[in-house]
Amino acid sequence: MVASRANQERIQVDLVASQAMNEELCRNLQTHAAEREGADQEPVTPPREFPTPFSPEIVDAVIPTTLVEPKVTFTGMEDPKAHLTAFHTQMMLVGGSDAARCKLFMSTLAGTAMEWFISLLDGHVTSFPQLTKLFRAQYLANRAPPPPPPSVSYDLFDVKQYQGESLKEFLHRFGVQVVRLNLTEEKMMVHAFRKGIVPGPFSESLIRNHPKTFVEIKRHAVAHIAAKEEVSEKRKCVVPTRPRTKSRPQTLRVHEATIEMKAPAKQQPYQKPNARGRGRDNVSPRHTFIVELKDLIAIPNIAERLKVPPKTDKRLGPNKNEWCEFHQAYGHPIRNCLALGHQLDELVKNGLLRDYL
Repeated sequence: MVASRANQERIQVDLVASQAMNEELCRNLQTHAAEREGADQEPVTPPREFPTPFSPEIVDAVIPTTLVEPKVTFTGMEDPKAHLTAFHTQMMLVGGSDAARCKLFMSTLAGTAMEWFISLLDGHVTSFPQLTKLFRAQYLANRAPPPPPPSVSYDLFDVKQYQGESLKEFLHRFGVQVVRLNLTEEKMMVHAFRKGIVPGPFSESLIRNHPKTFVEIKRHAVAHIAAKEEVSEKRKCVVPTRPRTKSRPQTLRVHEATIEMKAPAKQQPYQKPNARGRGRDNVSPRHTFIVELKDLIAIPNIAERLKVPPKTDKRLGPNKNEWCEFHQAYGHPIRNCLALGHQLDELVKNGLLRDYL
């Protein structure tokens, strides 16, 4: 009985020890799992195998994968100001922290520029402004020469519009010169442009409108160029002629209206025509025009098609008081002029007097 009691006590001790070991094992498992979760959340930093000019804060900073590397390269021969301007422009689009700018700027260096960067003291660079200051000081001799001072603005008055040069081409050439000289005086630019443009419709419009700035001149020029192109396109189109219908009522001719308004002529005694003017007074007009014949032959595009006879002091007909505006001589009226009638017949056949019938 004493032996059985001792066995029970030994079993009880072993059970307590086993429970203590199980609890310790669970605690170890929980601690190990927590350590693994913490290791997964911490960023993995590259090992520092080589010395770097960046401080530990910059080296340990993680660059997001969304950042795109700038597409510029500096080899040590380019202008440092132009390189920094291009780098800042691209970084404005993607953003990034100060440490990210430092690392991405390092990726744009190549050749002797990368050798200079590696030669810096270990951990010396602590911020991007400091890096840009060191970069400018190192390549100060590579800077481009400054632009000419604004005092050379007289070069703008040398820009003249060439013979045959379009307004669009001259405006572009003048604007390039303004940008090159870095001018800001609007009054001087307006005066130089008005001096350089050739006389024409656009220069006259500038005189009427009085633009005060170069921007107003460009606005007027764009409108003038657009209007000129539209007119040019319309001129290429064929304008149809108005159809003439036989059923249209005949309007009162100007010649007939003037005849009706004249006072009735006095009756004259019969005079027998001589041989020279035989039959000329009995000739009636072949065609009826909407204007008088003396006005018709004075129209420029018709006058240049008529063969005007030479002037003479002789009387060309029996009526000494009748004046012919075509021959510029006395003897017969213009409505009975045979020479003019034949020429007008030819013009009517060719369709050149269609608008006057």
